Amino acid sequence: MNNLKLSPFVKWAGGKKQLLSRLEECMPHSYNRYYEPFIGGGALLLDVQPSNAVINDVNEQLLNVYRQLKANAEAVIDSIRQFDAVECDKEHYLHMRSEYNKKIAGHILDVECAALTIWINKHCFNGLYRVNAKGLFNVPYNNKTSGTSMREENLRNIGHYLNSNTVTILEGDFELACANVQAGDFVYFDPPYIPISATAHFTDYTKDGFGYEDHCRLAALYRRLDAAGVKVMLSNHNVDLVYQLYDGFHIKVVDVKRAINRDASKRVGKEVIITNY
Repeated sequence: MNNLKLSPFVKWAGGKKQLLSRLEECMPHSYNRYYEPFIGGGALLLDVQPSNAVINDVNEQLLNVYRQLKANAEAVIDSIRQFDAVECDKEHYLHMRSEYNKKIAGHILDVECAALTIWINKHCFNGLYRVNAKGLFNVPYNNKTSGTSMREENLRNIGHYLNSNTVTILEGDFELACANVQAGDFVYFDPPYIPISATAHFTDYTKDGFGYEDHCRLAALYRRLDAAGVKVMLSNHNVDLVYQLYDGFHIKVVDVKRAINRDASKRVGKEVIITNY
């Protein structure tokens, strides 16, 4: 374990910053490797800082930031610093978004793409990461003209953590990410949540989404890992389907504030933390 104070480099739909203390209360006291197949902003990973971890996601731009910070955090910081030196009006934001989408379309996963991911997250509406059917980023401008898009020391420390520990970065389906999980390992699943209502969609941070069949697949994997002696924790909305899928496991209900919702009155709710131990 490290003593660095780390926090997510992006705001991410479903981010776990406010739930950290509850999640850590529910974690097992000891485990071998730490697995997080839906890493997102990585709030829990960065707070716990396990010495042996496997992280995964399907969003290649997000994973590129982790990889670039691990390879050369100073290069990412320098690139963001250059972006921040230019005042950002709507026209400039749309230009930067267009440049970012060229990277996405061309699968150009370099330092500049990582810096753009962080910069855009601070200048787009509500810090939302959303793509269209072609996989291109389409969130509008948030009217932030100036200011820093990063905390340099945080990015530097994340790079240090990723380098000074055994952190494997995978990209792909959550089932494949768990292919080498063994008894005694700990897996934390933080999937795109089951919608509270028919109009709620927080699955378009990748163009393929995450639907009902995926949630059923995940629940089946949870049960297989449980049978194999793996310690498993999962978070989701407090909805009926969760109780059906995870019947027989420990389900704890927790109060949360919703950071990403246009309607302020709907920024409160309940989530669940499910464990098999």
